[in-house]
Amino acid sequence: MATLYTQKDTNIRKTWALVILFMCIVIGFGWVLSSVYHSPNILYIAVIVSTAMSIVSYWFSDKIVIAMSGGKEVTMQNYPELYRIVENLSITAGLPMPKVYIVPEMAPNAFATGRSPDHSAVAVTAGLLEVLDRSELEGVLAHELSHIGNRDMLLGTVIVVLVGFISILSDIFLRMGISSRDRDEDRRDGLMMILGIVFAILAPIAATLIQLAISRKREFLADASGALLTRYPEGLANALLKISGDKTEMKSASNATAHLWLANPFKGSMKGMSKLFM
Repeated sequence: MATLYTQKDTNIRKTWALVILFMCIVIGFGWVLSSVYHSPNILYIAVIVSTAMSIVSYWFSDKIVIAMSGGKEVTMQNYPELYRIVENLSITAGLPMPKVYIVPEMAPNAFATGRSPDHSAVAVTAGLLEVLDRSELEGVLAHELSHIGNRDMLLGTVIVVLVGFISILSDIFLRMGISSRDRDEDRRDGLMMILGIVFAILAPIAATLIQLAISRKREFLADASGALLTRYPEGLANALLKISGDKTEMKSASNATAHLWLANPFKGSMKGMSKLFM
């Protein structure tokens, strides 16, 4: 299986490129805010915060994602079959045993997270365990373990924190602008104020485009790697048929974490133009 995991260096470069791009967006946002509010301290804060958030997203993003999804850690005692499947597949793939979590959702779904194979986790929903048989569950778990082996989850997990932070930052600015517009209008440069509002609107869009930059080819590679791992492609194929046929939406899913899940967590709510960004 070691020959399957050939994208380590490429994904590490992509991750650092995305982190640098994120920092540039936040610092640029800080510069616009400092110009609008005539306070250079805002720019300094933006630099410090972007650096801190980049570090946090790299070292702690897996814990943040698990907390956001409400996952509970699995042990051999409370979920022996699930634990053994992950353990056996990890040994076959030559990967360290990841932590395993159960997400209390009835929609069948799964994701992998973590910055490296030595610091990784696999999460499945309670609904997935109910819907799939053993071979299908093995197919899904092999797919997620392949993401770990291919270092895909580092990209996806870091993006969760970065997208969420940029969205929060833009929302704060828009609220500040609305609440203080009349009081401080005479102290601001009109052009910079317009630029600030435009940037606050475009920043989350830019963050979403970064999120969409994670290629769907990584999913196809994980499918192929997982099939080679189990030697039974029909397991994953049958699992995907069952998962795609289930219309239950996930309550704990958000736009920041949606790309991590095996299947679209929103399902029935995807309409019209939204489907173009799946």
